[in-house]
Amino acid sequence: MTSTLIAGVCALAVGTFAFRFAGPALRSRVKISPRTVKLLEIASVVLLAALAVTTLMPSRSGEFGLALPAGVLVAAVLAWRRAPLLVVILTAAVLTAGLRMLGVH
Repeated sequence: MTSTLIAGVCALAVGTFAFRFAGPALRSRVKISPRTVKLLEIASVVLLAALAVTTLMPSRSGEFGLALPAGVLVAAVLAWRRAPLLVVILTAAVLTAGLRMLGVH
């Protein structure tokens, strides 16, 4: 079990390094069209929106409270207003935790 875990961590480390090295190494060889760049920008927004929607779905217990959607909504509004990422995450976490401490689940 331990050797499998170590092998997996090493494989991920090598893969991560290869991806990080490939960017600067291939920048002068690969030309990306402006249309592709625009599509990748749109795809990143769609991916983040999908992540926000799946975060709102209830998990395991099937209960759907108000604290988590409120935190996600506040995070979405702050991200839309271009707040720093740390501010978005901390505000959403504090709001969700505060609502749960007050008994709003």
